[in-house]
Amino acid sequence: MPSLYASVDIQAPRAVVWRSLIHKETWLQWNTFLYDRDPDRPFAQGRTVNLSFRRQGEEAETEFEAKITLLQPGFCLRWVSIAPGYRSEHTFELQDIDRDRTRYTHQETLSGLITHMMLPFLRKDQQQGIRRMARQLKYFAEETF
Repeated sequence: MPSLYASVDIQAPRAVVWRSLIHKETWLQWNTFLYDRDPDRPFAQGRTVNLSFRRQGEEAETEFEAKITLLQPGFCLRWVSIAPGYRSEHTFELQDIDRDRTRYTHQETLSGLITHMMLPFLRKDQQQGIRRMARQLKYFAEETF
């Protein structure tokens, strides 16, 4: 299965990074890749969320629904989005490096019949968006800390 990936070390404790990631109402302050269509509704395992993304700054947002399949507070958030012939799973993980440093990892795993046809068109822009979000989370969490 193809996957896209970004990882960054953040000079802030895991709790600070988690708070920045999980509080969707602050996403508009720092995140130019993912957007929440209902920011007042918190993440909860089993809940469906309405999201959108913008791979590049100028393009229109693409809306999608995702189901939260794993929520381990302070450590991991995972959701799955499914469309005919296409499945996307996003995993966001936090790992302690030391007391005041955290490794953030975002991985998107793609599967389904049309994935291989779409992948050449998605890979570069989607990968850039995932990396951009990682950098922006880093800057936001470090400023907050």
